[in-house]
Amino acid sequence: MTLLQLEGVSVRFGERAVASALDGVDLAVAEHEIVCVLGPSGSGKSTLLRVVAGLQPVADGRVLLGGADQAAVPVHRRGVGLMFQDHQLFPHRDVGGNVAFGLRMRGASKRSSEARVTELLELVGLPGAQGRAVASLSGGEQQRVALARALAPSPRLLMLDEPLGQLDRGLRERLVVELQGLFSRLGTTVLAVTHDQGEAFALADRVVVMRDGRIAQAGTPLEVWQRPASEFVARFLGFENVVPAELSAGVAATPWGKVPVPAGSPAGEHQVLIRPAGVVLSAVGLGCEVVSRTFRGTHVALLLRPEVGPVLEAECGLEGAPAVGDRVSVGFAPAEVVVLPGE
Repeated sequence: MTLLQLEGVSVRFGERAVASALDGVDLAVAEHEIVCVLGPSGSGKSTLLRVVAGLQPVADGRVLLGGADQAAVPVHRRGVGLMFQDHQLFPHRDVGGNVAFGLRMRGASKRSSEARVTELLELVGLPGAQGRAVASLSGGEQQRVALARALAPSPRLLMLDEPLGQLDRGLRERLVVELQGLFSRLGTTVLAVTHDQGEAFALADRVVVMRDGRIAQAGTPLEVWQRPASEFVARFLGFENVVPAELSAGVAATPWGKVPVPAGSPAGEHQVLIRPAGVVLSAVGLGCEVVSRTFRGTHVALLLRPEVGPVLEAECGLEGAPAVGDRVSVGFAPAEVVVLPGE
């Protein structure tokens, strides 16, 4: 069942279109679904959250929650929770006071409020922290308190705006796993904005990539990763081996020579993506010089300068990885070649 529905939502700032506006956005979020919105700065990610929360008026379109149009519904009556990157905790209140804030605003009794605060602090991994001062908390602990505060009133939709952006990478990776498990246990419906692909792909049931106020692609993390919908999405995800090609009879004529493509690929002129894993070291093939190599834990990332065509990104196993300056030959694995739809 759909909980959140955006129908042709547009936001304009001034007379002309500017960065961060929205342009005819259609988006549905199902109950208990975790949706992460990705995109470069100015693509409209945070504006989308503000529209759903009621903090930003729309020029066109409708926002529906549970099937009800929210046009005349004030922020505090929408039943949504919003957590920002900087946490925005109240420094003059202790942890318990911060978590209980929304409950007090809704008129909850002291006893029920205390029980709910105890429950939530245990859920977020801070049992017994009610009396601690906010200033004494680490960044990760503050993030957990902000999350507990957002969850306290039991919002039907929880929205997160770069929730882990200020934390170091190790802590972000650990908390993403914890959040995914927590939301699954609670059955929380989540709409999150992040610039971190790894964070989005680890947390989300569905990923939405935005560009210039529009949705460039939406799908499961696996769908978006395996089948980018355009050159923009492919490059945003970090893939650099994207070139124009002429396809016919299962082969793409590229600047690197002939590259096999998956069966059923359409003929004609297209953009072709070759994933680094599809650039395979071989005894014969396209000659290249190793420009750089980077240890990635499970593999080695290589940057190659071919005899013809632009530089190539490749991957290889740890054992026998070539050194910078070595000459190698590469072939191409068709399973790692993606024929991109037009922009």
